[in-house]
Amino acid sequence: ALQTSPAQIKWHLASIEDVMEELRSGPDGLNSSETQKRTEEFGLNELIEASKKSPLSIFLAQFKDFMIIVLIFAAFISGIIGEKSDAVVIIAIVVLNAVVGFIQEYRAERAVRALKEMAAPTAAVRREGVVREIPASLLVPGDIVILDPGRIVPADIRVAESFQLKIVEAALTGEAAPVEKNAAVMTEDPPAPGDKENMAFKGTLVSYGRGAGIVVATGMSTEFGKIAAMLQKEKEVKTPLQKKMAVFGKRLAFFILAACLVIFFAGIVRGEQPLLMFLTAISLAVAAIPEALPAVVTITLAIGAKNMIARKALIRKLPAVETLGSVTYICSDKTGTLTQNRMTVEKIYFAGQTIDMPQLKRKMSERLALDKDKTGPSSDLQALSALMAAFALNNDAMTKDPLHPSGDPTEVALYNAARENGFDKHSLEKFLPRTDEIPFDADRRCMTTLHKVVEPSQTDLFREGRWCCHEGEFISFTKGAVEELVGKAASIVGIEGTGPLDRVKLMAVNEEMASQGLRVLCIGMRKWESPPGKLSADAIERELVILGLAGLADPPRKEAAEAVALCKEAGIKVVMITGDHPVTATSMAGRLGILDGEQSIITGRELDKLSEAEFKERVGVIRVYARVAPEQKLKIIKALQDRGEFVAMTGDGVNDSPALKRADIGVAMGISGTDVAKEASDMVLLDDNFASIVNAVAEGRKIYANIRKFIRYLLTTNSGEVWTLFLAPILGLPMPLLPIHILWINLITDSLPALALSVEPAEADLMKMPPRHTGEGIFSRGLGLHVLWVGLLMAGIALALQAWSYGTAGAHWQTMVFTVLCLTQLGHVLAIRSERRSLFTMGLFSNKTLLGAVLLGFVLQLTVVYLEPLNSLFRTAPLTAAELALTLALASIVFFSVEIEKLIRRMNGI
Repeated sequence: ALQTSPAQIKWHLASIEDVMEELRSGPDGLNSSETQKRTEEFGLNELIEASKKSPLSIFLAQFKDFMIIVLIFAAFISGIIGEKSDAVVIIAIVVLNAVVGFIQEYRAERAVRALKEMAAPTAAVRREGVVREIPASLLVPGDIVILDPGRIVPADIRVAESFQLKIVEAALTGEAAPVEKNAAVMTEDPPAPGDKENMAFKGTLVSYGRGAGIVVATGMSTEFGKIAAMLQKEKEVKTPLQKKMAVFGKRLAFFILAACLVIFFAGIVRGEQPLLMFLTAISLAVAAIPEALPAVVTITLAIGAKNMIARKALIRKLPAVETLGSVTYICSDKTGTLTQNRMTVEKIYFAGQTIDMPQLKRKMSERLALDKDKTGPSSDLQALSALMAAFALNNDAMTKDPLHPSGDPTEVALYNAARENGFDKHSLEKFLPRTDEIPFDADRRCMTTLHKVVEPSQTDLFREGRWCCHEGEFISFTKGAVEELVGKAASIVGIEGTGPLDRVKLMAVNEEMASQGLRVLCIGMRKWESPPGKLSADAIERELVILGLAGLADPPRKEAAEAVALCKEAGIKVVMITGDHPVTATSMAGRLGILDGEQSIITGRELDKLSEAEFKERVGVIRVYARVAPEQKLKIIKALQDRGEFVAMTGDGVNDSPALKRADIGVAMGISGTDVAKEASDMVLLDDNFASIVNAVAEGRKIYANIRKFIRYLLTTNSGEVWTLFLAPILGLPMPLLPIHILWINLITDSLPALALSVEPAEADLMKMPPRHTGEGIFSRGLGLHVLWVGLLMAGIALALQAWSYGTAGAHWQTMVFTVLCLTQLGHVLAIRSERRSLFTMGLFSNKTLLGAVLLGFVLQLTVVYLEPLNSLFRTAPLTAAELALTLALASIVFFSVEIEKLIRRMNGI
């Protein structure tokens, strides 16, 4: 056995010799007996899934909710008293909710499975001096692994050989740009895996070059494995709606059952028949408990999820729809979400001037105009032409489709800048074909291409002056890091022509561009009268003429800044979490409006130095996190949640999945996101666009507002029924309603109107209001008071009518009470479409579904009053025109009272 666990060693700080000695390996790899021993010691190179619940246990767990238990009891009682249809409806609702909950939880279990599938299936390994292909699961610490393009890295590896090796670590770090790898010993200990340049990590992709390395960690000990462990350990946070509905359901059921007991015993004391009182109490319990509420919530969330698809947001878990409306923080990845995930040339420096791309296009138009006039371009425009030619020719972008080049993002950016300004690579190569090259490497930090001049008269690039070349001569173009080319150059192109290089000035320009978050490249050239001899960097890359600098960046999405501003207006704080350099992150955050005052930026390394208490104190003002590790993202989410914030977190990589699962709502990228990130998330952005999150937040707020509306409606109408039956015996009145009346009112008022409220359009000022306070309950902002006074008003109207008509209207008195209680509820639903705006302002036809539901309820009520077969079933009597007019007038009192309440709210700015 090895003396030290490989997981405890910082391999990036050790030399190759020390790594091999520690792992008791060598250049020829391990032998078969040693690999067998290590397999027994370390296990297979696989991700271990945590013990999973069986599908049956997941399904049965859906029935533990208190409200669900009460509904099942209500269904049982409904069946006993003969209301089989009501029992069937309740059971159907319960089963529907259980199925939805089961699907959500079962799909969440697939996150680690998706992570497991991302592991490399095979690996090229050198054992006993022979390279062979083996299943990646059989790798052990100490194995020598060969890395070549297109291969998934099969384990965590200390790079021992690197020949221009580049690895795409997006699955681990979220950053799309390939990372250059080398075998050198690191002198510092960076916290983030993406900063460990001599390490290759399991699950990442080799994109360029080749290399070899020593396996230092396998299975759950890899960075991938650590993320899998965090993902299994991290519990999902219940949404605000789930928490509030659970508390609300228990309290409501307790109150209703208590009220039913009081009504039952009050009736007995008053001398009513025990059987009648028992059936009345049970019917009231069935009617008053809003069994439609879970279904209406589910349907509302489903409608919202469907609407969000049109807004480029796919909802994986229905409660997340409502959670969006509660969000106070959005922690967003930078690359591809806030930015276009496409490197572009944003600024160039040439002939002593710095210009951006729009200015560049105007310059090129000026050059074309001068060419047309046969006057020839000016000196600085000739220099600009040479710079554009270098962009196009000193370039390895794949251009089978000229409009959609592929390859290294930097090369693609330079190619596009040249092509968009009239310098097509394929056209230029006819006159300047590439004859040789010196590829880029990490030590030189530059790349050179050599071109032969063919028919110089056919291109205006060499028409006159210092660019004049003869057929058969050669030109070399070199691009690379500014500090490298400055040491290799003797002159620079200025407005008046080529002059001596002012290194201090050029480095100042470089620093200025870099401070703006740009990646700066320097471009140089050299002319040769005859073919240079042996092509070597020392011979070719010297005495260069600097043509200029190119500043590249991944630009922000056009709509991102507007979306950030909208978040601020809505009281939502936007935080950028990125693996990028702090300078780049700061610049982008400033451009987007994320950093605009006292907010601050922090790096992963600085974050590591803060204690938990210090970080919690500062987390409220930090808006940018740069160079962060996966576990730090989780730390950020938890710190914000500890402050009472509701956090949405975006991500696309495997490294993001634990934080996506922990966040109040995890948002994965649909285009660039890994399957692991998507499975761990609540929502997937179909266009990877930050603006789509903001659109989804608006939809979430609308949905919560609509949920509040039908909770307001159901509780008010049900409380009206409870108060009517509760107060009648106290006032010395007989039971105003029969059990069948209660169930009928419940049927026509609790279903279709409540569902119609779920499609109520959003109010105009929805995104100008701050997020809901995290402690806000269901009855906040006057909802509880509204339920109380309107419920009592409904009961008061019904009981006043009963007291007046009892003994004077004969058999009609109960029908009138029955009808007025039903119609007050239909009038109430029209009035509560908005908490502040009047129905007369909104218009009856702005929610045609609700209008149709109200009219249908009205017609159905008239049928049980006026159709003979239903009179005997419902024990009703046809009302006279005067009696019907009276019930309509009394029922309208509720509508106009609620309108007056809204007027008072508007006048007081509530």
